[in-house]
Amino acid sequence: MADAAKGIGEAVSVETTHFESFDGTRLAVHRAGQGSPVVVLHGLFSSAEMNWIKWGHAARLAEAGFQAIMLDFRVHGQSEAPTDPAKYPKDVLVRDVAALIDHLALEEYDLAGFSLGARTALHAVAKGVLSPKRLVIAGMGLAGVSHWQRRSAFFKRVIDEYDTIKPGDPAYYARQFLKSQGVDRLAARLLLDSMTDLDPAALANVTMPTLVVCGDEDQDNGSAEELAALLADARYVEVPGGHLVSATKPEMGEAIVKFLLDKA
Repeated sequence: MADAAKGIGEAVSVETTHFESFDGTRLAVHRAGQGSPVVVLHGLFSSAEMNWIKWGHAARLAEAGFQAIMLDFRVHGQSEAPTDPAKYPKDVLVRDVAALIDHLALEEYDLAGFSLGARTALHAVAKGVLSPKRLVIAGMGLAGVSHWQRRSAFFKRVIDEYDTIKPGDPAYYARQFLKSQGVDRLAARLLLDSMTDLDPAALANVTMPTLVVCGDEDQDNGSAEELAALLADARYVEVPGGHLVSATKPEMGEAIVKFLLDKA
C-alpha cells in the first residue's frame, strides 16, 4: 500500500507493509526514501504518521538521501493491539525494534526516536540489544529514562480515569490526544506495565555519535541537556516548542538531518 505525505518540496511516497514480530504480533512499517536506512520510532499514543510523516520529517530525511523506516509500535497506528497480557513481556518495544531490524536484515543503520521512541532507543542501545551507527534522542530527558515509573503513573491515570478527567485537569490534554488517536486503552495499560526504568550507569554503553534534541519549553521528561551530558559523544540542540509542539516544527526534522549529514 502506498500513501503520500507532504514534504518540504514535492510529496514523498510512503510505502506501508506489515511483518510479524518475535511473538507473532503484526506490526506496520512505513518507508520513505531510497538511501541509507534510518529506523525511526514515534512517541506514546502516537504513530509514524503523526510524529514523522504528517509534519514532513520523513520527507526531509528522504530528500537528504536517507530511507526513513518508521515502525508503528504495537498498540499504535496500523499495528495490532493485543489484549493478552502474555504479549507484553518486559521491554517488549525493544524486542519489537530488534525484530524489525532482523526482519529487514539491516547491518548498518541509524536509529532515531521521539519521546517513547527515544526512550526505547536508549534502552536498546544501553542494554546492548542494538548497535546503530548514529543515534537521535528527541523529546527525552534523563528523568524520562531513569525515573520512568513516575512518568508512567501519569499516563496510567489518563487511562484509568479516562471518563472523569475534565478540562483544566493537567491530564486532560493527554486524554484528548489518546482519544484522537483511537488507542485501545486496555492494550495501552498493558504496554505501560512492560516498561522499566534504566539505570543511568548503563548510559556509559551509549558510545556512538548521538544527537539529543528537545523543545526549548519541553520539560515533560526532565532535562535533555542533563541526559546529553551523560553520553560519551553527544550533541545537544534545542528547537522551538513544548513536548508535543516541538515534534510538529520543521526545526526538529532539520536538526536530525543536519546531524546525520554532519556525522556521515
